[in-house]
Amino acid sequence: MKTVLLVEDHSIVRMGVKLLIEDFLPSVNVIEAGSFNETLRHLQSRYFDLVILDVKIPGGEGFNMIDKIKAIQSKVKVLIFSSQDEELYAIHYFKAGASGYLPKDSSNEELERAITSVLNGGTYISHVVQSQLITSSMLERESKDSPLEILSNRELEIMDMLLIGKWTKDIAIDLNIKESTVSTYKARIFEKLDVTNILELFKKVEIYKKQKARIH
Repeated sequence: MKTVLLVEDHSIVRMGVKLLIEDFLPSVNVIEAGSFNETLRHLQSRYFDLVILDVKIPGGEGFNMIDKIKAIQSKVKVLIFSSQDEELYAIHYFKAGASGYLPKDSSNEELERAITSVLNGGTYISHVVQSQLITSSMLERESKDSPLEILSNRELEIMDMLLIGKWTKDIAIDLNIKESTVSTYKARIFEKLDVTNILELFKKVEIYKKQKARIH
């Protein structure tokens, strides 16, 4: 019997996803976790075939979570289950070691396809991500048209926090880093994207997303 660790801090969402999994995979054992610390404790105590991971959970550490999971169980598959913008984040999570990225607004059928594929040793790549992979080399060559491609995982994470209105102090607390480090990242983001303030940053991101939509 295969075992899945479902990591989600909202109990209603966990219950719904668990019921769906048990419906199409009745032989799978689903264990639940509501925080990242609880996730790590489960991983240290028993073997899992798959971790379905919501990255926005208490104790979460963004892209670093995948490394910490695989440091405990190197062969475990990780399927990201997130409300973050797939067009901005999916490729970065794949590069960080995830085997799939599933948006939370996906259909039940897509949930089944993703979990079944990853549990069987494959990967789950949506049509959105497929288009990104096909055009990635072109986008890298045309960096002026796709500036977000050159941001590191940490820079992308901090940019996301800036765009939802978090202050430097709040970001430093959330990421457990110094305020001066956040300021350095912020300056680097502004330089790479050729913007001078948050409003320009927001506009640049919106333009990028529209360009991606045209490509798809």
